[in-house]
Amino acid sequence: MSTLFSPLALGPLTLQNRIIVAPMCQYSAKDGQAQDWHLMHLGGLALSGAGLLITEATAVEPEGRISAADLGLYDDATEAALGRVLHAVRKHSSIPVAVQLAHAGRKASCALPWQGGQFTPPDVGGWLPVAPSPLPYTPGDLAPKELDLAGIARIRDAFVASAKRAARLGVDAVELHAAHGYLLHEFLSPLSNRRTDEYGGSLENRMRLVLEVFAALREVLPAPLALGVRISASDWVDGGWDVEQSIALSHRLKALGAAYIHVSSGGLSPDQQIVVGPGYQVPFASAIRRETGLATIAVGLITEAGQAEGIVAGGQADAVALARGMLFDPRWPWHAAALLDAQVDCPPQYLRCQPHGFKTLLRNNGRG
Repeated sequence: MSTLFSPLALGPLTLQNRIIVAPMCQYSAKDGQAQDWHLMHLGGLALSGAGLLITEATAVEPEGRISAADLGLYDDATEAALGRVLHAVRKHSSIPVAVQLAHAGRKASCALPWQGGQFTPPDVGGWLPVAPSPLPYTPGDLAPKELDLAGIARIRDAFVASAKRAARLGVDAVELHAAHGYLLHEFLSPLSNRRTDEYGGSLENRMRLVLEVFAALREVLPAPLALGVRISASDWVDGGWDVEQSIALSHRLKALGAAYIHVSSGGLSPDQQIVVGPGYQVPFASAIRRETGLATIAVGLITEAGQAEGIVAGGQADAVALARGMLFDPRWPWHAAALLDAQVDCPPQYLRCQPHGFKTLLRNNGRG
């Protein structure tokens, strides 16, 4: 029996298989509100046969968006817009859905990627980002505003408010985004956090905000709703955040009730030196899983069914997540199941598509 297609418990949430659709920013929202594009995008991926679908990074306040076209969950309008999309997904798919809550920090107020992605200053339609320290991501850009204690408290409260909105929408899990150089990661890394108060300096201080936000979310979210965290396990820069500190953070998050750690890397500094290859980030997930016993999700150039099966069957991670690979092949789990002699759910309208010889590949999800 395929391990990749065996059930997996992430805290209170049980997945039918260990394939996860990773968050993928679409830069297609209006005033933070999900649009028809999100209905098409998430609707299609909800029929992929994966075990869990995670929304793109969803900002907890307008200033926390990477771009003006980012998805948000910070007021009644953004909640209603995302609710419309999730209602349609649930009507036709049984896939569990997680919302990834995020704040872009100093990497906010950027142009769309296909328009260059550069920082957009306030005088040409952007806004002034906030950060743990007044250090821009790109040298020469406008320095972000250093958060004072009141600002930190405001953002912590914004995460809590957005989590309550996510719970009202009936999601199955919430993922706290502390990776890729965004605000919570900026507090973790000594490269971006030069504070001298209780939120800077020592590892304990740099972890403080992530742990406070996580604990606050766990307190307000219903017990049946899983809460996980995405981290960058390494900055890939000497003197930056690294896997040893990630293990220390994961121990603390496990003690607070984390259901899983979604293990990525990089994104904090343009000086990063990443050696890219198939499964290049899997060793980070493996180390965290081995040292903490916490369920881990591995990512990073995982493209082949046999490769994914080997990762989970070999105990390197509990699940694998695909992003670009899932965009390229939205039926990746179907094709993996065919190769690994497994089954996936699909709507009854698609049952007739099974190729000759694979008549038991797809099973009716009852959501036609």
